[in-house]
Amino acid sequence: MEKKKKDIRALSKQQLRDFFEDQGEQAFRGNQVYEWLWRKSAHSFDSMTNISKATRQMLEANFVINHIEVDQMQRSQDGTIKNAVRLHDGLVVESVLIPTETRTTACVSSQVGCSLDCKFCATARLKRMRNLNPDEIYDQVVAIDRESRLYFDRPLSNIVFMGMGEPLMNYNNVLKAIDKITSKEGLGMSPKRITVSTSGVPKMIRKLADDEVKFKLAVSLHSAIDEIRTSIMPFNATFDLKSLREALIYWYQKTKSRITYEYVVWEGINDSQADIDALLEFCKFAPSKVNLIEYNPIEEDGDFRQAADKAIDQYVSSLEAHGIIVTVRRSRGKDIDAACGQLANKS
Repeated sequence: MEKKKKDIRALSKQQLRDFFEDQGEQAFRGNQVYEWLWRKSAHSFDSMTNISKATRQMLEANFVINHIEVDQMQRSQDGTIKNAVRLHDGLVVESVLIPTETRTTACVSSQVGCSLDCKFCATARLKRMRNLNPDEIYDQVVAIDRESRLYFDRPLSNIVFMGMGEPLMNYNNVLKAIDKITSKEGLGMSPKRITVSTSGVPKMIRKLADDEVKFKLAVSLHSAIDEIRTSIMPFNATFDLKSLREALIYWYQKTKSRITYEYVVWEGINDSQADIDALLEFCKFAPSKVNLIEYNPIEEDGDFRQAADKAIDQYVSSLEAHGIIVTVRRSRGKDIDAACGQLANKS
């Protein structure tokens, strides 16, 4: 039986150097291959043109490059692009390119399906099938950067981990991917241009702080009242607001980095003055910013309906009166199910 080949991108640069020495070749060949894999994003050994044919054949005999394929690309009327990304094992995730006049942002996935159970999110209805590997996350960014250059004549400027999955439930692979994305030997992007969005896993938020990460943190909050948050995000019964707040205090003390709260306002769920007062209280312990996000329905007659403009205006005026930065985010790509909470592999 033929032995299963190892994915070469699972090897560190030192492991590649060791492999070449074991084969009786010079170690610097490992550096060359590493550069092809990460800085040049090569998806085949044949494309590694400064390496001899015999060496490329030797690599082919020992390794595979388990790269992604953009299976289907959809373009929205507002310019947003959604990619259905096929992984090497046939599973599919989605990623999105969001253009504005000044930037292009990649919204990338970290899991096939999701570990959590938010009732308003289409991805949560898919069971979590597996975590994405670092190279699969990296490849999504590379694909969107190419599309940004092709369709908008500029490189990708920002990355948000707000696609399918809970990034902190795939902690090690997400951090490895970000390390490659920000490394000079990879894409060389600034970590300040990367935001990891979590539904709030306290233990892992503390770990982020201990690991002294340099990227930004966003928390999908949606309610600062435990009973309401648990009704829409059932895992809150395990990771309640008190433990979340304590973890975020720890995060701020260690990083001095402002926290962004993602917050959707729904009619009859969290659109009262009591909800606003609870959010104001929750924002007090550390400098923060609130993004009020337009709700994107995932079914025609579901339990969730976008709140009235009057309720949004009340949130905005209350937050601003207390010196909290607030932005109202209009959804992009709704016509192709590419907006926040809509990623569910319908394609």
